[in-house]
Amino acid sequence: MYLATPSFRPYQTEDDYWRMREFLRLVFMANNGLERSWHVARLDYARWHLCLNCDKVRLEDIVYLWETDCDDGQEREIAAIVMPEGGPGEAHLMVHPDYHTAELEEEMLSIAEERLASTGPDVVRKLCVWSPEQDSVRQSVLSKRGYEKRSAAEHQWRRDLGQPIPDAPIAPGYTIRSLGDGLELLERCYASGLGFHEGDINTAVENRDDPTWYRNIQNAPLYRRDLDLVAVAPDGAIGAFCTIWFDDVTRSAYVEPLATVPAHRRLGLGRALLTEGLRRLRCMGATRAFVGGFSAAANALYGSVMGPKYELYEPWVKKW
Repeated sequence: MYLATPSFRPYQTEDDYWRMREFLRLVFMANNGLERSWHVARLDYARWHLCLNCDKVRLEDIVYLWETDCDDGQEREIAAIVMPEGGPGEAHLMVHPDYHTAELEEEMLSIAEERLASTGPDVVRKLCVWSPEQDSVRQSVLSKRGYEKRSAAEHQWRRDLGQPIPDAPIAPGYTIRSLGDGLELLERCYASGLGFHEGDINTAVENRDDPTWYRNIQNAPLYRRDLDLVAVAPDGAIGAFCTIWFDDVTRSAYVEPLATVPAHRRLGLGRALLTEGLRRLRCMGATRAFVGGFSAAANALYGSVMGPKYELYEPWVKKW
């Protein structure tokens, strides 16, 4: 148990990003390989896609750190992080279990309310703070500060990979393989627009016309082309896609995103992609994989492949 009291400061340099990644790995292992704080891949995806591509925000403007001196006088260590997954309006609190106290949670929430709340046209400020369902300390503090728990929880599915992965049939004529480059990368960008913005052909076309956003994702430290999977239809169109991030330090993996183009749904493509990804991970030496689901359809798919183990990551909202 550390004795020093963590002190607050904003994110400052690129070195902070790499220290944050190491911190999340330490927290993951301290929490026995559970998502009580972010998986390191979630930080990478937040930075290289949600912040850079979607919300156009810098880490310098949204990330706040708490550090403590080590007992032996060596370099300061990160004890906690507060940041949204993209732009303001939400906050994710990541805390090393050795520092998990109501006092620190209060301080982190005060900073989040001051610097990360969104302001609507009616001048009402709003903040959504996420909490693991088991975190009674955080939930008690949130309730005391006027937050209300909402029902739109993330199901954090996990599967241990020590056993063989069952086969998943795929529709005739479709193939599953790693994403190519050139025209296929453009097709992957187009499929993303169709998969996540059903009926919005304009977004799909914009995605394909300028693939810079996908090149940004491919710059993320954990990105691997052999785990960026696509289900290709007989005519060469990408019917579904699944990107998996493998952290060989913790031997764990994180799935984000997975989607099927509407015209190719109900063919088992999502299940086949996820199954193939788990099989590849197992061959690489991964021991556990995670995927988060919100909708009933997504959770039905993930439960059928990942098995019954999941935890809830719950949103708490305050307006003032």
